Amino acid sequence: MQQHNVLILDFGSQYTQLIARRVRELNIYCEIHPYNNPPKDLTNYKAVILSGSPSSVRSEDPPHPDLSEIRGKKPLLAVCYGAQYLAHFSGGLVGQSNTREYGRANLSYVKENEVFFENITTGSQVWMSHSDTIKELPTNGLRLASTNDVENAAYKIEGEQTFAIQFHPEVYHSTDGKKLLENFLVKIAGVAQTWTPDSFVESTVEAIREKVGTEKVVLGLSGGVDSTVAAVLLHKAIGKNLHCIFVNNGLLRKNEFTDVLKQYEGMGLNVKGVDASDRFLDALKGLTDPEAKRKAIGKAFIEVFDDESHKIEDAKWLAQGTIYPDVIESVSVNGGPSATIKSHHNVGGLPDFMKLKIVEPLRMIFKDEVRRVGASMGIDKELLGRHPFPGPGLGIRILGDITKEKVRILQEVDAIFINGLKKSGLYDSVWQAGAMLLPVNSVGVMGDERTYEKVVALRAVESTDGMTADWVNLPYEFLQKTSNDIINKVKGVNRVVYDISSKPPATIEWE
Repeated sequence: MQQHNVLILDFGSQYTQLIARRVRELNIYCEIHPYNNPPKDLTNYKAVILSGSPSSVRSEDPPHPDLSEIRGKKPLLAVCYGAQYLAHFSGGLVGQSNTREYGRANLSYVKENEVFFENITTGSQVWMSHSDTIKELPTNGLRLASTNDVENAAYKIEGEQTFAIQFHPEVYHSTDGKKLLENFLVKIAGVAQTWTPDSFVESTVEAIREKVGTEKVVLGLSGGVDSTVAAVLLHKAIGKNLHCIFVNNGLLRKNEFTDVLKQYEGMGLNVKGVDASDRFLDALKGLTDPEAKRKAIGKAFIEVFDDESHKIEDAKWLAQGTIYPDVIESVSVNGGPSATIKSHHNVGGLPDFMKLKIVEPLRMIFKDEVRRVGASMGIDKELLGRHPFPGPGLGIRILGDITKEKVRILQEVDAIFINGLKKSGLYDSVWQAGAMLLPVNSVGVMGDERTYEKVVALRAVESTDGMTADWVNLPYEFLQKTSNDIINKVKGVNRVVYDISSKPPATIEWE
């Protein structure tokens, strides 16, 4: 376990994961735990942050954690709901705002000579997101900052290392938010900035060895960044006891099965290719609901790995390339109050019949962190720069039922799109790109004849971690050429559209 952890108690805020990202950008390791299920042993936590929440402290049953082992004993930063919570339950007064306080604001007052606001001055932009406001500070509270509309925008509790803010320092629009977090964590709490890719590799390899010992591990490789970095980490830890399996689920990109197997040659990994495409397509036959398809694909993956693991004598573990956004979107964070967005095939427990334990070395890090870890271990830049590709593959890019012919069409479309991005020098400026086959036909004209064929949607987004994303403004000339190439070369498609939706509200994948 890290010796300089920061504990983030999650009250269900949509921004909690952003707090974690900002803290880690400071080379400080942090963990998110639900407010109602914190770690029992707080010894290794150097500081605690309370998140925001959609709840109100004025409700009948507000989130009400026991902070007796934290307040006055560890440096504490309370954000938004956390700040209201400290005020409401410690002699202050929280009431409904006269006007809802959302969006940009500027600090109109900052108390001088406060380390908490060091190098942050009046005029600094902050981001508000609350409908309650702190009307009276808690016992021993001292106001540190205000905006034009929020008198008690920040305060501290005298006699403690406890600080509270009504705004969100973790979001991009709080221009000095990262500096404020640094002031609190480094200058006030004295947290060491020692969490780097190299330190992650060292501690993770050690943890894998301690957890797995000399037992054998089966890992499902996908050819993507996450599973590859997980494989190299595991290989560092247990060497020949790692058995990698790359499954062709029939939903991969064009030629991906053979290309990926070649890619791993020379990396020293023990990799076996398994073609189970018919098995997956049979399991998906007739299914149209996105969640039903995801679950069918997940079930088939488990069955394939169960079959393959039995061929490996004494295999005890199943390793997966699960990363933090997968966990966050699939279930509430560590059982906390956040909402489920969608299920991921590689998140959650295994069925009783599968006698393998799970090891997930990347479970607590974001995609950009995975790439930095991979680079620190010398993994090829081209592989690390590969766009994310969903575990269910084209199964969630074909809307409606899935057939072999639809897979063929989308593979051809996807190949033209992705290869076009590479040839045009656009691939590395895009975080993720892909094509979707829509469950509608449209009328077209080809060679003076009427056609009634499929519509495909192209999607390209920019992001750092997959939690939020914005669509990429690809050049019109590129889109024009790509559309012409697809319609002329892919039989069965006569219309191409481009998706200009951001996340949120739209997810990156359509299903």
